Amino acid sequence: MKILVTGNAGFIGHHVHKRLVAAGHEVIGIDNLNNYYDVNLKLARLNQCGFNWENIAYGRRVESTHDGSLFYQLDLADEAAINKLFLNHKFDLVCHLAAQAGVRYSVENPNAYISSNVNGFLHIIEGVRNFGIKHLIYASSSSVYGNNSKIPFSVDDSCDHPISLYAATKKSNELMAHCYSHLYGLKTIGLRFFTVYGPWGRPDMALFQFTKAILENKPIPVFGHGRLKRDFTYIDDIVEGIVKSIEYCVGQPVGDTPFYKIYNIGNGNPVALLDFIKAIEKCLNKKAVLDLLPLQPGDVIQTWADTASIQRDIGFCPRTDIQCGVSSFVNWYRDFYRC
Repeated sequence: MKILVTGNAGFIGHHVHKRLVAAGHEVIGIDNLNNYYDVNLKLARLNQCGFNWENIAYGRRVESTHDGSLFYQLDLADEAAINKLFLNHKFDLVCHLAAQAGVRYSVENPNAYISSNVNGFLHIIEGVRNFGIKHLIYASSSSVYGNNSKIPFSVDDSCDHPISLYAATKKSNELMAHCYSHLYGLKTIGLRFFTVYGPWGRPDMALFQFTKAILENKPIPVFGHGRLKRDFTYIDDIVEGIVKSIEYCVGQPVGDTPFYKIYNIGNGNPVALLDFIKAIEKCLNKKAVLDLLPLQPGDVIQTWADTASIQRDIGFCPRTDIQCGVSSFVNWYRDFYRC
């Protein structure tokens, strides 16, 4: 298939791009390369896919020296540029992973989230509708559950009370996809990711920050006084779930019945933040200095994915335990930063 992957310079998008190319698909990736975190890391991911960063300029077509896949630096909020992309490429499917990420940053810069996650999502789903593309896989988030007291979190639970603007934008994506599935017959699958981690991860995420702090002998800020629990999910398991979701979506018969699915995609085994830190300490053979702090605005106490429906429908089965996953990240980090 010819597949558009948005956000392919990002953490998850980078891994998905490589996996789809390896499977023989024709892949076109886009990313705006914003400075929310170190752009050099994004460029290094692109370089891993064969895109020479010296050739990258806004709107310019760049071809991979490895496999012939394509990359464009484009902003989701640029409606004209997104329309032109859809006009020039006849996509079979869109895998929409690009978004302004980060729960805490949404408190500081709300406009970025509306521009990218709401307006940008609209431009993508309008491209899907207007150019006859029937299949859309898109990223949602476990943040939509807010401080849901019922655990594990089920896709059948009410998600009407998000506690961050980031979560609210992701819930809006699900509602928009529902409308388009019913109005225009699009086949959509939304994936609620649960705390993804692994090599090439984002610097604003806990594993990255904790590893860096321990190596630099700096205190680790531990919010919620260490009582937080997260359903940490390794990147390879996430990618496997995305690929299986693509195959499942494409395999659905074309007809008048709306096809709209939401799935949790998590490990299904929450880990206490202090135990997560112990796993990093073991890999680094070095103790962390903990700075226990109150809960931050927008943070939730615990995440835990009920994955029964995605296991049933597509056979999703995460295989990576926390110690193995953390070890893979630490090995990548020390190699990439030569420390």
